[in-house]
Amino acid sequence: MRAAVLHEIGQEKLEVLDDVEAVGFGPGKVRIRVRATGLCHSDVSAMSGVLPQPAPFVPGHEGAGEILDVGDGVTGLNPGDRVLLCWLPACGTCAACKRGQTQLCLAGFMNAGVPNFKRPGGDVFGFAGTGTFAEEVVVAAGCAVPIPDDVPFDIAALIGCGVTTGLGAAINTAKVEAGSSVAVIGCGGVGISAIQGAKLKGAAQIVAVDPVESRREAALRFGATEAVAPDALADAKQRITAGEGFDYVFEVVGKSATARTAYETTRRGGTLCVVGAGALDDFLQLNMFELFFDEKKILPSMYGGGDVLTSYERAIALWRAGRIDLASLITHRVPLAGINEAIDQMRTGVALRTCIEI
Repeated sequence: MRAAVLHEIGQEKLEVLDDVEAVGFGPGKVRIRVRATGLCHSDVSAMSGVLPQPAPFVPGHEGAGEILDVGDGVTGLNPGDRVLLCWLPACGTCAACKRGQTQLCLAGFMNAGVPNFKRPGGDVFGFAGTGTFAEEVVVAAGCAVPIPDDVPFDIAALIGCGVTTGLGAAINTAKVEAGSSVAVIGCGGVGISAIQGAKLKGAAQIVAVDPVESRREAALRFGATEAVAPDALADAKQRITAGEGFDYVFEVVGKSATARTAYETTRRGGTLCVVGAGALDDFLQLNMFELFFDEKKILPSMYGGGDVLTSYERAIALWRAGRIDLASLITHRVPLAGINEAIDQMRTGVALRTCIEI
């Protein structure tokens, strides 16, 4: 089958090969024919080494498709079922799951160290234990979440990561209050979803911050009340909050520099929500006096900060009701053979989300 492979960490481009085989099928596993997958910034971060991932590997973790086969012991799933892929499934038995913090379950991370594919030259891993830039993938049954027939594969793929992460950051983690002021730094697919979440929660002012003009324009269509370049954020803070700072600031870039800016843009007693996934060696510096004196809440948000299955259902319900716009998040579409074009669109900021149709 065909799959897009990164041979070594740090390479700029993927190679689409036709000699890749999905492996590991057996008890407790399902084999899925991938129909659509989104390119998430985390995929590019794994390629560059910002996020840890063994190589060679097939990127992609935001996907949807049809079940081809189910292994022994799998219940509730059958060949032909339409599913989205959950890259962080909950085991249901660990301490985090028992506390109700299923998004912190580590079982899914253990899958990242087990090869999902093989080639004549050896094993190939799947990013985050999945690897959706492939025609087929074998995953644990818990990674396959059934979707209703009226949800298209491309919409389901977005719900599998970016939409759930952004919406959840605003709804689950920050718990944005009606009438509040919000700033979102980084307005790709996840940032736009955070904007939609803040709008749903009734924020009065939502300022989108991004260096790319087309993304700023898009943010206004999705619910931002104002959109500015990074160098205009200080002025927006002064105009909108009289210099006090925003009630909620979402950092959706994953860099200490933007996190520091976000901290300084948050009012005393306000909430900084860290959504972007950054590098192990990128440190955010705060002095102990400001940490105490400002009483700002710093809330990291992992995969939307809540039970992902509940978040999936909520996103589908909101989409059906027309309360969130998911179709417009997909600004570009390419076939698997054009995957490097999609990566260029991500790196330049041209795309909110590129859908790879497989």
